Amino acid sequence: MSRNSLSKRRTAEAIKRRIAFRSRGKDKGLLTKSIESTAIHRMASKLLFVLLLASTQAFYLPGVAPRAYKPDEPLPLLVNRLDSSESIVPYDYYYFDFCEPGEEVGSKTQVKEGAKISENLGQILLGERIRASPYRIFMHHPMECVPLCRPKTYKLGEQADVAKFKKLERIIKLDFMHHWIMDNLPAVECTTNCKHDSPARAFYRMGFPVGCKIGAATKSMTVCTAQTISNMFANELFLNNHIDFTISYHNSEEFEGSRIVGVEVVPRSIKHESLDKLDCSATGAPQPFRLDAKSPELSVIYTYSVTFKASELKWASRWDTYLQSAEGTSIHWFSIVNSLIIVLFLSGMLGVIFVRTVHRDIARYNQAEASEEAQEEFGWKLVHADVFRAPSGGMLLSVVLGCGTQILAMFVITLGFACLGFLSPATRGGLMTSMVVLWVTLGAVGGYVAARFYKTFGGEQWKTNVLLTSFLVPTVIFVIFFALNLVLWHLQSSAAVPFGTLIALVVLWFCISVPLTFIGAYFGFKNNPIEAPVRTNQIPRQIPPQQCYTSPAAGVLMGGILPFGCIFIQLFFILNSIWAHKIYYVFGFLFVVFLILVITTMESAMLLCYFHLCSEDYHWWWRAFLTGASSALYLFIYAVMFYFKRMEVEGATNFILYAGYTLIATILFALATGTLGFFGCFFFVRKIYSVVKVD
Repeated sequence: MSRNSLSKRRTAEAIKRRIAFRSRGKDKGLLTKSIESTAIHRMASKLLFVLLLASTQAFYLPGVAPRAYKPDEPLPLLVNRLDSSESIVPYDYYYFDFCEPGEEVGSKTQVKEGAKISENLGQILLGERIRASPYRIFMHHPMECVPLCRPKTYKLGEQADVAKFKKLERIIKLDFMHHWIMDNLPAVECTTNCKHDSPARAFYRMGFPVGCKIGAATKSMTVCTAQTISNMFANELFLNNHIDFTISYHNSEEFEGSRIVGVEVVPRSIKHESLDKLDCSATGAPQPFRLDAKSPELSVIYTYSVTFKASELKWASRWDTYLQSAEGTSIHWFSIVNSLIIVLFLSGMLGVIFVRTVHRDIARYNQAEASEEAQEEFGWKLVHADVFRAPSGGMLLSVVLGCGTQILAMFVITLGFACLGFLSPATRGGLMTSMVVLWVTLGAVGGYVAARFYKTFGGEQWKTNVLLTSFLVPTVIFVIFFALNLVLWHLQSSAAVPFGTLIALVVLWFCISVPLTFIGAYFGFKNNPIEAPVRTNQIPRQIPPQQCYTSPAAGVLMGGILPFGCIFIQLFFILNSIWAHKIYYVFGFLFVVFLILVITTMESAMLLCYFHLCSEDYHWWWRAFLTGASSALYLFIYAVMFYFKRMEVEGATNFILYAGYTLIATILFALATGTLGFFGCFFFVRKIYSVVKVD
């Protein structure tokens, strides 16, 4: 290195040291400011965390926040629809001749039907009709044998009275149940271990019967017992015209007032002589509900009594009493173990195929390609030039795949929210509302999947594809639902969806779901088609004759047996909760069973797809979808068997309604499971043909 360059280097280093020395004071100030700024950010983060923690401690889901009642504060009692395990058709409370607001003794106000309580979309679709009742109950204000309204009189010669009497007589014979609500808590009736000093756990049922019958029970009719009827008669009907309320409350220093933690009712039939001579004692004689030549006139006086009971049960645990009365969890564990055995069996078979057979085939095919001697192709490699040939009916297949993906996503998200507790029994109608809203908002997903696969199949009629994705499946579901709704309208049932709600559903469909479907389809067509790992010949290969067990029908029917075997036990509880009007809350078990269903459906479709490819049948597109969807056929058959074997419903109308609603559920289930089977086979076929060497 020269002297000039060395001196220049030393001069530059000296200048750098001087600059660094001068700026040291400035750097110190900047460093101090940086430390102060970091400290401020940390303090702000801690403060924000504390505020969030405080807000989470005071957070409650909408509609289920606790409320404390002060003494003498009114406790609104709401009445809901009347339903029965012997009839699919529910009715509004005021469809029958019960006491209405304005009929109180001494009241001069006009008689009017109880005011409607605002209901969400799910409650309306499920047929709930919550109304205000004439019962006047006040916190910490016990009442004994209070008349509810003026006497209800029925005369044999009056046609209107006879019609009212016949309505009540019919629902007593069909064992219809009242469903009342106080503070968002259902009124329950104790059925087992009802004595307070009993060491065994008491069991309750949701609601209580309209009446009872003396004598042997027909089907599930409520038989009058010593608890409700003191004197036994022969073959008589009785109307429960007196209700004993026991309201449990909880007090604490954490809040002012009392919180309701339980509402128990004891219905009774009592023959009151008059409003001046009310007798609600346990020894009071019952009044037969009869209107005939021997008893041409019938007078019924409705009364009620209210008692309050302090309880150590906290508000957050008040639903435990109701949920513990449901079926035990042991049978659900049995269902999961049964399903896991099937999954292990299928996974073992697939493991053998993937690890041994497919791996050996791929190695043999690649070895044959590497050798100089020409060898004849064999097995599933023979159809490599036809396996990705576009299927016939590609338009319809892409549409059902898009709709199936939309429904599947709706199921997954809804089940996730239910497992997190957002759709508990306290949020009435929340499950149905979330399903409808999610289906509407997930239209973009369905449009994207349908458009992407249709473009992969080589389709060019994109407008038809988008329109079919938007309208085909929803139109089929809506037509079936509307036809069933016409039957319910004719029967004057509370389950009949009002015309305004139907218009709202159509608006959600046309104004939200359809535009989102078009948006999803736009992005689907904008993307490139899914490329196949192998080339497709122009001339299709001839498929050799197949054995009977490899025929399309046999393969499709066999593919649905194992997935259905994983869910049939859980399906029993779901059907029982829907048609027997019980609470279903074990969403954690349902989520596990759903995961098992997903795995089993995809594995079954992949297994059968491999067998068909080995037999040189490359028409796997539709077969993969139908194999997954075939479990819906067994679901429908099981549901029909459940109707005739487990349910106590008779009549053509009830069967039509049951079959119609089951058909809707079956179609949705078939689309979801069919999509699972297709995606399983699609990724399986792409994988095995992407690793094998072909010309």
